[in-house]
Amino acid sequence: MPLGYNVGQVSNLASLDADPPPCIINPDMITRINALAGKNVTELVGGTPLLELPGISAEVPGVDILGKAEWYTPGGSVKDRPALWMIRDGEKTGSLTPEKIILDATSGNTGIAYAWIGAALGYRVKLCMPKNASEERKKILRAYGVDFVLTDPDEGSDGAIREARRLYAEDPDLYFYPDQYSNPANPRSHYESTAPEIWEQTNGEITHFVAGLGTSGTFVGTATRLKEYNPAIETISFEPDSAFHGLEGMKHMESAIVPAIYDPTIADQNRAARTEDAYEMVKRVAREEGILIGLSAGAAVATALEVAREIESGTVVTILCDGADKYLSENFWEE
Repeated sequence: MPLGYNVGQVSNLASLDADPPPCIINPDMITRINALAGKNVTELVGGTPLLELPGISAEVPGVDILGKAEWYTPGGSVKDRPALWMIRDGEKTGSLTPEKIILDATSGNTGIAYAWIGAALGYRVKLCMPKNASEERKKILRAYGVDFVLTDPDEGSDGAIREARRLYAEDPDLYFYPDQYSNPANPRSHYESTAPEIWEQTNGEITHFVAGLGTSGTFVGTATRLKEYNPAIETISFEPDSAFHGLEGMKHMESAIVPAIYDPTIADQNRAARTEDAYEMVKRVAREEGILIGLSAGAAVATALEVAREIESGTVVTILCDGADKYLSENFWEE
């Protein structure tokens, strides 16, 4: 029996005057609470749980599909990791000083990460973001008091990148421009945190790693480190199947500005993900697993399941980049 409250202990309401039975406490939970007491919020980045997806895995006997739940970080997405690493790297190199404004292009999640980290550390933030980013993202950024510029939605993240470059070129002394698409601290954040966590959480039993391509930092950094742990681990990247897609934050590399940090040779396979499959998987995970995941996470689980169907046994790990809270206004939930 798992540790926690025993429902049978509180089911008899007539016995409320009696001495209550002892509450069974999970000691691991208490240890974690005590360990985190009094910490700066930036110290809570990383250390996210690796979740079993038993309903999805039931379709592929002999294979376990696991998802790293990145919404457990303060900003609610995997982008907290690279944002923090890039900001700290800027501080170390002296390129980020208190009077400078953090400027970057974002599809939303990295911008949210810059926003809350900037607030916590005392930095101003300005962002360039496609106009079609979800309304939830925009509201979150407004809540943090961030200045953001909305760019042509038809140009996707590339339009935001061009605008950020223009603003920086106009006044380079005003801004710290980490440029998440070119900054080595982006993949390094995953090399130093995400990959070691996955290796430890699976006891080294991971056989396949699946992650999507946006900046490509998550895939490049994590896959590189996992290959160092065990070269036999199959690393699979995926991207949208066309230039016009609904997977916010992801890049169709053939038609996009290719991030400088992207190295296609790291992937053993690169697959195409359909927006429609991501929508369906998001709803399926909600209804079969009781977990609300974001759109790119839906694409990740769909791709992981595709990989799992092709093998007889193994442990397939993917990244659940964020939760569904930023996508609840999307129409696909009603379809």
